[in-house]
Amino acid sequence: MNQPIQFRKQRELGDIITDTFKFIRQNFKPLFKAIFKITGPVFVILILAIGYYSYLGMDLFSNPFLNDSSEMNIEMFIIAIFVLFSSMVAFYILLYNTVLHFIKSYIENLGVVDHSEVVKGVKNDFGKMLGLILLVAIITLFAFFLCVLPAIYVWVPLSLAPAMLIFARTSVIDSISYSFSLIKDNWWNTFATLFVITLLIYIISLIFQFPLMVYMFIKAMTMSQEGSIANPGDLVDWVYVLFNVLSSVFQYLLAVIGVVASAFIYYHLDEKKNATGTYERISNLGS
Repeated sequence: MNQPIQFRKQRELGDIITDTFKFIRQNFKPLFKAIFKITGPVFVILILAIGYYSYLGMDLFSNPFLNDSSEMNIEMFIIAIFVLFSSMVAFYILLYNTVLHFIKSYIENLGVVDHSEVVKGVKNDFGKMLGLILLVAIITLFAFFLCVLPAIYVWVPLSLAPAMLIFARTSVIDSISYSFSLIKDNWWNTFATLFVITLLIYIISLIFQFPLMVYMFIKAMTMSQEGSIANPGDLVDWVYVLFNVLSSVFQYLLAVIGVVASAFIYYHLDEKKNATGTYERISNLGS
């Protein structure tokens, strides 16, 4: 049996990245089993919405699923966007809740995850996580409208707010407030860690997008040689939809890496600021 990974300790950037992938590797089956069980129905709706939207969006008025009426097509287009957005928000709420409660159970039970605890935690914190994600989105958008730099600045602490909500059991407002306090004097190191993690996720996602890019390039070249590329919608067919759906599945699941990394970053900063892990280990030695 693998030695449980200690979350409550300080780590360098390289250690956070290494331990993130180590944790996912060691807990791959139970972690993704929990993810698929809890997010499964919403994830299926999201993937179907992505497939439908990708077909609909590229060639709206010649889509075989719809009527010839452009008015009906626009209506269906709006519905498709709404379903896609709603299912995406619900998926991320469930994903963050599932992964963070999985880690919480892992820590509390010394490397053994109680699935019933995870399910109970996800149910209890769904509303709080919904409120947090919506508030984080509003703050980020407001900062982005001010300028790119403020958006980057708030992105760093807000990335840790979900972990603060689950691990510290704070309220939605306190999670955001304490996340800014937690990264005080550690903004640049936290930014560098999040940037590298985000870059790694992007690079890995490109691997899964590669078959779609190759297919689109080959089809575009073929249509160009045949002189039939006047309508970009002709590039969209069932093969395109299939590749797009498959790449989307992997891209959404790659978000797990970011969530796990945020847990390690949170505990690293919490240990650095409050030494909770050190006090806990000293207490355990005395008991």
